[in-house]
Amino acid sequence: MKGPAAGIGVVFLSPILIAGIGMMLASSADAVQSSSSFTSCLSDIDSDKVAEQVTKILDGASGKDVHVEGLDLPAEQVPNAQTIVAAGLSLDVPKKGQIIALATAMQESRLRNLAYGDRDSLGLFQQRPSQGWGSAEQIRDPTYASEQFYKHLLKVSGWQQMTVTQAAQAVQKSGLPDAYAQWEQLATALQAAIAKTFPGGGDAGGKGADKEPSTSATGCADGFGFGRIPEGSVPKGYAIPKDADPKARKAIAWAMQQLGTLYQWGGSCTNAHGPDPMGRCDCSSLMQQAYAHAGVTLTRTTYTQVHEGKAVPPAHLKPGDLIFSRGSATRPEHVGMYMGEGLVIEAPRTTKPVRITPIKDWTILAARRVL
Repeated sequence: MKGPAAGIGVVFLSPILIAGIGMMLASSADAVQSSSSFTSCLSDIDSDKVAEQVTKILDGASGKDVHVEGLDLPAEQVPNAQTIVAAGLSLDVPKKGQIIALATAMQESRLRNLAYGDRDSLGLFQQRPSQGWGSAEQIRDPTYASEQFYKHLLKVSGWQQMTVTQAAQAVQKSGLPDAYAQWEQLATALQAAIAKTFPGGGDAGGKGADKEPSTSATGCADGFGFGRIPEGSVPKGYAIPKDADPKARKAIAWAMQQLGTLYQWGGSCTNAHGPDPMGRCDCSSLMQQAYAHAGVTLTRTTYTQVHEGKAVPPAHLKPGDLIFSRGSATRPEHVGMYMGEGLVIEAPRTTKPVRITPIKDWTILAARRVL
């Protein structure tokens, strides 16, 4: 974690050393906060206004005309906040835990995935490889960093009865143990705004929350109703929604024909049932070939497919939409296709077959509509 930093309410654009002591007052992580409007306490946050601005960013706005009090680079910071909330939902972390994580990342990095920090601190939470948080590469992965924070938080006895500051400090062991409190209101507003964009995430209760099948206003279920889905099989009772776009129906139907075929990294997905392993599918070639059979051209890799079509909020998914996970929102490592009814078809990884999984198991970093 970071060492002692500048007093709350004062922002430095470069580290300053105290003569004779040699102690850094402002870590390089704090140096990213360049706005002079930063105050010692963000109070009276307008949650509705935050939700409106967050939605603009998640819908693809550039950030030029988006203003969120306390965030000076919302186009970068909001997607990172989304990753933190998504990781919390994936791990069934209660709402309070997600707020603690957001407040922590705001204090440690201003919600930026930093490649520097005090000593060997890195990433959103300024975690240190030398302190056992993982390799530098792992810590720079926002999903990994978020999951590590949550795993450490959940090991803190009685954390749910602690204040945000107490819980964050129990994990971070920061030189500024009281600094996290200033971000609680903004973290609360961000969590509420972002959680609503995930299927079933509106109540975002984590463990102990209602686990009955639920839908959003668009009828996007979370997949709970199908129970355990054997790999390579179609859940009993599933049918491609009748109101799905005809091209989406074709793409989903073709992808389902590849169920049970083994994943092959770099495979073309042009003959998944054939003898040549390179004819099998990886995640992005499955998407490419499924849509090719529906008359829609997609690029080949996950890194480029995340820019296809238009961005859509995860809460408003339609059958055929591509959803992305692992890595970051701008450079995801995995892609699947939403099938409706809270289900996703994917080619997951080496040794695993093309399969259908419930969307609740996904940490969605981005979603694209290519039709």
